[in-house]
Amino acid sequence: MRTPEVLAHIDIPRHKLYYLEQKGYIKPKKTVIGEKEFRDYTEEDVKKIECIWKYLKKGFKYKTAHEKAMEDISNPQMALLKSENTTEKGE
Repeated sequence: MRTPEVLAHIDIPRHKLYYLEQKGYIKPKKTVIGEKEFRDYTEEDVKKIECIWKYLKKGFKYKTAHEKAMEDISNPQMALLKSENTTEKGE
């Protein structure tokens, strides 16, 4: 998936997406075509971005958002339970 597709799919600002890359939280493959460089994001990258962005929108700092996202990704059962608990509290 290329940058414009990721931006549209996740609705994350471009500068925040690039900051995740700059900090090393994601590592898209870069392809050079002519004089232009394109980023190609794997399905895993997109999942990480979605998860990190979820926590950034809640007000967490980048490092904490990344740590929480990695916990969610490594243990999807816990992420599901967290989301169910949040839903129940909101009712």
